Amino acid sequence: MFKYFPTNYVWNLSVDLAIEMGARIGEIEEMCAPLQEAAKQPDAEGTQAFRDVWETMSKKLCGLAAEDEERGRLLSAGEKYLRAGIYLTTCERLQAHDAPSRMELYRESLELFQKGAALSGAPCTRVEIPYEGKHLSALFVPAEGVDGPAPVLVQVNGLDSTKEMKYHVGLPRWLAKRGVASLIVDQPGTGEALRLQDFKARYDSEHWASRVVDYLETRADVDSKRIGMEGVSLGGYYCPRAVAFEPRFACGVVWGANHDWRDVQKRRLEREGDFPVPHYWKHVCWVWGADSIEHFMEIAENVHLDGVVEKIKVPFLVTHGQKDSQIPLKWAERTYEQLVNSPDRELKIFTEREGGVQHSSFDNSVNAGHYIADWVAEHLGGRTAVE
Repeated sequence: MFKYFPTNYVWNLSVDLAIEMGARIGEIEEMCAPLQEAAKQPDAEGTQAFRDVWETMSKKLCGLAAEDEERGRLLSAGEKYLRAGIYLTTCERLQAHDAPSRMELYRESLELFQKGAALSGAPCTRVEIPYEGKHLSALFVPAEGVDGPAPVLVQVNGLDSTKEMKYHVGLPRWLAKRGVASLIVDQPGTGEALRLQDFKARYDSEHWASRVVDYLETRADVDSKRIGMEGVSLGGYYCPRAVAFEPRFACGVVWGANHDWRDVQKRRLEREGDFPVPHYWKHVCWVWGADSIEHFMEIAENVHLDGVVEKIKVPFLVTHGQKDSQIPLKWAERTYEQLVNSPDRELKIFTEREGGVQHSSFDNSVNAGHYIADWVAEHLGGRTAVE
């Protein structure tokens, strides 16, 4: 794990995620060098300082991108807008949910992503999936080199990630090369669903996952018999739950298991394990629609997979980092042990040898991501070699 800030796990996590999304190390150095003292401050003071510096870099890149546009250098401009969006996404993620102008910061990051994707020619389309009288927002990335309907992997967030973050890390691109499309969803409790639609998280993930499958069945470019699902971090709970209760999924993958999130919360109350974001308890109350920590803990009692994964009857891959400091390895082993009715179950622990040993491989995602992409291609009828 790259530790720019020796005493601040949350900030190191954010920097590592930014690098995995495509940040440039020179810009990382320029932003982080002035923040060493701020990293030691309480959440409110520290995160404001972090935001100021990263937002400034984003504006700098937007200025450079505008100069590129004036000269007709749209590919260069698009890349800069995308990176500017990564930096806004990174600092927005650290803010308290009620921080001044956080929503404006988030909306700007969405605009930068869309503008950057369009100018750079990224094969990525924003779609809206009908849900509860509103919609869920998602990104669709088509498979490469496929004639006719293609298999697709639905990808869902963890507690604090977004569809743009998951797109940038690279799994959709790796899948596309293997002949598998991607649908990356901001499910209830995350991204646009939480911030712009006010959809809170819910433990019965099949409720929204089934609507996602309904949508995919309307697409002529998708093979409805070959729809898989992947979840990262807290998605390591959402995904198994959805696959267990939605029989149209053909396989499932977790990138970082999360078998018993209720127990993780109890340990966090006792200050065991690392927090993923500052203002943690306010954040989870916002995500789950709780009016107090006590109320949140009542909700969290439902967030476990005991008696659930036994219902999964399709191939399933459980992955976990050997040194995950947020979710103990034992919960990956528990999920695997209870997949007794899966016809093809696998537990893959990422070690120092291949990298990706931290939570959901945020410290080095590429080898872990390729492993997942290969497994998905093998199970959904994609390819793992140039044909």
